[in-house]
Amino acid sequence: MEAANESSEGTPFILLGLTTSPGQQRPLFVLFLLLYVVGLLRNGLIVAAIRVSPALHAPMYFLLAHLSFADLCFTSVTVPKMLANLLAHDHSISLASCLTQMYFFFALGVTDSCLLAAMTYDCYVAIQHPLHYGMRMSRAVCTALVGMAWLVSHVHSLLHILLMARLSFCASHQVPHFFCDHQPLLRLSCSDTCHIQLLIFTKGTAVVVTPFLLILASYRAIAAAVLQLPSASGRLWAVSTCGSHLAVVSLFYGTVIAVYFQPTSRYEAEQGCVATVMYTVVTPMLNPVIYSLQNPLLIGRRISASDS
Repeated sequence: MEAANESSEGTPFILLGLTTSPGQQRPLFVLFLLLYVVGLLRNGLIVAAIRVSPALHAPMYFLLAHLSFADLCFTSVTVPKMLANLLAHDHSISLASCLTQMYFFFALGVTDSCLLAAMTYDCYVAIQHPLHYGMRMSRAVCTALVGMAWLVSHVHSLLHILLMARLSFCASHQVPHFFCDHQPLLRLSCSDTCHIQLLIFTKGTAVVVTPFLLILASYRAIAAAVLQLPSASGRLWAVSTCGSHLAVVSLFYGTVIAVYFQPTSRYEAEQGCVATVMYTVVTPMLNPVIYSLQNPLLIGRRISASDS
């Protein structure tokens, strides 16, 4: 076992990436470089716009700024290495770099999950308790929600990496993915991974499914409240308040659940890569488009609720 550990520490992993075909690598490089730059610019502009515009200092946009910042960092964890591997001949990555990439990937992914739950609560309060919106979504409450999201995500990721660091890799070091994800690494390990898989699945359920269930419960209450609104304009405002958020939640959780909530033995590398691209590259780029910052009705209602 000691010899296996030494071998695993000294031998780098080889990221096979999205494709091994030379004819596909350059077109993919151009495509993902464009998506990455667009995502960085859009999320960066959202953070900057919310910071400098007084009209966007409502709680909803405070949470959105943190989501955009998390998305900006999230894509930067995996995409630059993927772009480099599409052009370079050397696709190696050391064990330490692999675990570091995995740490920030899971930390930022769980942060996204928790922030989406916090934003659902914001929608719920805005529709269910509009007269108490300013009190229930005060700056202190929003700061606490954001702080809890970042704290929980990093504690979860640290525990995750400590478990993965105990594994030995004494066989193939070729990772059929474009970054270091735990599913393909578990399949390469020559250690007994049953207990690690159980712990990772349990922790993953706690930090991903719990916010998802809170989101579902909130939207059930929101839907009941919307159906009771007497006017069509009120229902339209409610839909504009929550519609964009619901679209982002569907994109994010749909792909995450498809990839991670399945046994390692059933994991398919090709399907996993495609689904992972959706929530690591495409979804962070689409979030700024889905969340329209130019809805004056929504901004006005939120600000008036905060002031009342």
